[in-house]
Amino acid sequence: MPVYEYECLSCGAYHEIMQKYTDMPLAKCPACGGSVKKLISSTSFVLKGTGWYKTDYPSAGSREAAKSDKGNGAKTEKKPEAKPEPKLENSSKK
Repeated sequence: MPVYEYECLSCGAYHEIMQKYTDMPLAKCPACGGSVKKLISSTSFVLKGTGWYKTDYPSAGSREAAKSDKGNGAKTEKKPEAKPEPKLENSSKK
């Protein structure tokens, strides 16, 4: 449930109230009964890690580069060069 912040206009008290989104906003100060105003505050919800906008929806240029890398099927692994076997001369032939 979200936490909403209220400030009393009469006594100046500050309150953090946990309410459902569908609950009516607080109208009276729990301390003195005066009227309150709802404050706008920063959220504690932060998107971190992979799987968010930058990694899910890349720009058109990086999307095309990713397609070309996957589509060509080329491996970046190098194979060692095959060296020809040395030919041995047969000394029995004359």
